[in-house]
Amino acid sequence: MDIPPAIAAHRAVVIDSMLRRARDCTAKSDDEAAQRVYLDILRLDPAHRLALNELGLLALNNGYRDAARTVFQQAAHHHPDDLTASVTLGNMALEDGDLPAARGHYQSALAQDAGCAPAHQGMARVLTLLGDDEAARPHWDRGFSGHATVPRHYRGIEPGLEMLFLAASRGGNVRLRPWMDDRIFAVTVIYADYFDITRPLPPHSLVVNAIGDADLCPEALDRAQAIVAQSPAPVINHPALVQQTGRIAISRLCAGIAGLTAPRIALTSRTSLLTTPPSQYPLLLRAPGFHTGQHFVRVDAPEDLARALALLPGDALFTIDYLNAAGPDGMVRKYRVMFIDGAIYPWHLAIGADWKLHYYTATMADHPAHRAEEQRFLDNMPEILGGRAMAALRALQRALALDYAGVDFALAADGSVLLFEANATMTLNAPPPEPIWDYRRPAATAAQRAVGKMLQRKASDGK
Repeated sequence: MDIPPAIAAHRAVVIDSMLRRARDCTAKSDDEAAQRVYLDILRLDPAHRLALNELGLLALNNGYRDAARTVFQQAAHHHPDDLTASVTLGNMALEDGDLPAARGHYQSALAQDAGCAPAHQGMARVLTLLGDDEAARPHWDRGFSGHATVPRHYRGIEPGLEMLFLAASRGGNVRLRPWMDDRIFAVTVIYADYFDITRPLPPHSLVVNAIGDADLCPEALDRAQAIVAQSPAPVINHPALVQQTGRIAISRLCAGIAGLTAPRIALTSRTSLLTTPPSQYPLLLRAPGFHTGQHFVRVDAPEDLARALALLPGDALFTIDYLNAAGPDGMVRKYRVMFIDGAIYPWHLAIGADWKLHYYTATMADHPAHRAEEQRFLDNMPEILGGRAMAALRALQRALALDYAGVDFALAADGSVLLFEANATMTLNAPPPEPIWDYRRPAATAAQRAVGKMLQRKASDGK
């Protein structure tokens, strides 16, 4: 039924006022109040485009990805021509590894606006991951040429601390949102590999190098060093230090650390792998530039090699010694700690039977005993890990010399560290909202606040 014009006009005035109030709440860091106002707007108008998009961004900024996805899906349903909803859903699907869904969302955005740079950027990444470099090439050019500098939306009331955030166009970056409060920091993202280094840099008091994958992003890190050389501001995770954190380099760096065992890692061609002696099995094979277990397999015997190679892209592959991390109960325990501003913070403990263990595959929600064990680790990391492991982690932190990094590892029977991974790409995603994860929130909050304090302190030093 059509709404009478006078009532529609009055409702529009009311909603405009409510939008201003919601935005004021977010600027004052009262996100719960802002959420209530946005929901009130949607009760008046369930299809209100700005309320849907702003509520979705609020949820995403606070780490509630499932809620954000639901809101943006509603926005896309009611407003198929909305670029914000389509691109954001594409970005979320890409981060989750759902390439077909990501591709569909970017196609929707480009159907509405053939020049949409963020959609071209996302499509370029999707097609590259799908192995279609030729189709990806024009999207790389249209997405980043002329769009290498991107100011992010600032929600604060007072002038923000100005920050340059260096990223690589092809990924390998620390995600933006968990790092900083967009009511404190006015952020300009620079895609280093497309930035014209003869141009002056935007105003800033801090440079954050978010390019974390040395194996995937060598050219971007080289360009980031040239950018950093132009700036007198403090730098977090200097690109020269990140360049020393490739998988092979980390393996070598760890060789002299007492109480720490790192696997030997080499970069090998497919042809060379065919001559691997039987004594080296089982071994792990991994395609360079991938994370979260993608293109990463275990080969138990020579007769399994051909089948494993068929699953992996590229000619050059990492060969990695297999470290058996299973405990007496047959379970693998993968600890993660974060190195932040010179301190060590516990982040999570994943427990599962699979050698290739990640938190999201560990079915922690199904095992109260596993969650209780994780809570003991989060509440008292030094006691749970023991003195030998803590000493090894502190030595690794000194060797890396990064302001921000993460480490995945297990404990050997003698209390030493079995290293899986150490790099600058690990991200501080908030625990899910369900009450069973409340025990994780104090540790998560402590680490996230440590990052915020580090950023504010260094930005203030650079003013």
